[in-house]
Amino acid sequence: MRAAGEVFCLLKKEWNRLLAAAVLVLFTGAVLLTAHANSREFIRYAEFNVPYAALDRALAEDIESEGAVGWVDVLAYLSARYGGEWKRYKPADLDAVCERLRGGEAIDAIAGGLQYFQYFRQVYGAVLGGFVGWHLQEGKDDRWTVKYGLTAYSPLAEGYWYNHFDDFGASRSYGFKRRHLGHDLMGSVGTPVIAIEGGTVEALGWNQYGGWRIGIRSTDGRRYYYYAHLRRDHPFAEGLAEGQSVRAGDVIGYLGQTGYSHKENVNGIETPHLHFGLELVFDESQKESDNEIWVDLYALTRLLDRHRATVRAQGKEYVREYEMLLFHPKNHT
Repeated sequence: MRAAGEVFCLLKKEWNRLLAAAVLVLFTGAVLLTAHANSREFIRYAEFNVPYAALDRALAEDIESEGAVGWVDVLAYLSARYGGEWKRYKPADLDAVCERLRGGEAIDAIAGGLQYFQYFRQVYGAVLGGFVGWHLQEGKDDRWTVKYGLTAYSPLAEGYWYNHFDDFGASRSYGFKRRHLGHDLMGSVGTPVIAIEGGTVEALGWNQYGGWRIGIRSTDGRRYYYYAHLRRDHPFAEGLAEGQSVRAGDVIGYLGQTGYSHKENVNGIETPHLHFGLELVFDESQKESDNEIWVDLYALTRLLDRHRATVRAQGKEYVREYEMLLFHPKNHT
């Protein structure tokens, strides 16, 4: 026969187990009620850690197939397969899924058993959605060429040097201790800064952290580009204004070292560089909040280096040399 003390301990453990279970049920119910009350369902967390090698290979497949083998689908499939752990990446895995797609299989069928495929599809689609497509490219002697390929540009113009390294998440201390949520390109003061893709200017002016800065929202609304530390005295392209539309490849400003000052037009940054960031916006409530989603741009910067805008001097300004027009092949004659 068990001692009274032992029985008491057993009863206490059982009571604690039942209490924990009840708390879990109540918590789950509260979460469900909150989710039901807040009917908006959108992605609240995302990261972009696809290595350059995978981006480069997937882009080549997309371009070669003229979109039949979409790089977003390929990368989303691999990420779901790896559980987001891109350290497991093998080129043979990418080749295998591309071969199946070229053979006529649908990506939804190939990825049917992968739990998080649709999640990664949305995230990578948000990051890369405006980077590839059909376009008309102007060349020398006013000749135009129909192309399928990169339509997004490097943030710095062709012919200007820069260096960079993967600094996303590094510590910053001005004002308060925080993580670096962008990517820095070290270059020369006055280097023309280029619109990565088309969109609308949402922010323009001084910020104590970013100095003279520009914020541009992509046409589809899912990407917000932030260009900061622009040149003192002449930070922006002439005529640039909030609410204005810009095109991929336009000159929007000039590299500098402003910021880290409450006072406007101060070079508070030691090294001239362009800080640029990419925020994903799945819901407008995320845009100015404590839960903003900024992604690592190191690999994408390397990729976009192959598509740099040619510029020429026009008085005190620099402007693009060649135009690019986006179009859909169904509308092209």
